Amino acid sequence: MKVALFATCVVDQMYPAVAESTARVLRRHGCEVSFPAAQVCCGQPAFNSGYFDDARRVAASLLDALAGADYVVTPSGSCAAMIHHHYGRLFEGDAPRLAAAAQLAQHSYEFSQFMVNVLKVERLDGSFPHAVTFHPSCHGARLLGARHEPLALLRAVPELELRPLAQADDCCGFGGTFSVKLPEISAAIADEKLRHVSETGARYLVGTDLGCLMHLSGRMRRRGVAVEALHIAELVDRAQASSSEVN
Repeated sequence: MKVALFATCVVDQMYPAVAESTARVLRRHGCEVSFPAAQVCCGQPAFNSGYFDDARRVAASLLDALAGADYVVTPSGSCAAMIHHHYGRLFEGDAPRLAAAAQLAQHSYEFSQFMVNVLKVERLDGSFPHAVTFHPSCHGARLLGARHEPLALLRAVPELELRPLAQADDCCGFGGTFSVKLPEISAAIADEKLRHVSETGARYLVGTDLGCLMHLSGRMRRRGVAVEALHIAELVDRAQASSSEVN
């Protein structure tokens, strides 16, 4: 199974280890992983700010970079949601690009959705003997619909203790440019989220989107909260690495 890894801007520029973890996990499950070097941003920052022409140019470049891949997997529910739900609007009136966008959406997946729905993972090798709580990002859970797959993947990890998060569906406060334009409100929303995280007593806060995890981990460092933010691909990678070390 050939898979093109769409790393996204935040991962590429700030969290490259997440892309590496994603690639390692996919290869362990029999995927032939490539990284198209011409890939760029999905266009979401410009799109959300109302710069549709700029977003369209960037999105067109991504369409070209990922054309022909059997599957496209990304460690970002937010960017996957952009491809699935907004490319159609961007390319209205451009029949070739609209067709390419529809084809890309058809075989593009957020990491946990690919693992659960395509690879049919029910049980993982290795172990992660720690208490974990999960934050469902707004775009991933509500727009893309990645609600049960991240939880199913976490439950597939031996010895992992998944602790429920109160008001889990509440936003983390990041919201892309929202956190820049309204930082006081953004920080207050994050602090409310972190109050519930602390109540779980979990050692790790896991998510599917680096924007959320970046925002929350920054607030945790500022406030001295002893919880590590971890992308779900990193967690699976660590669990499987523990199995390799034993063997």
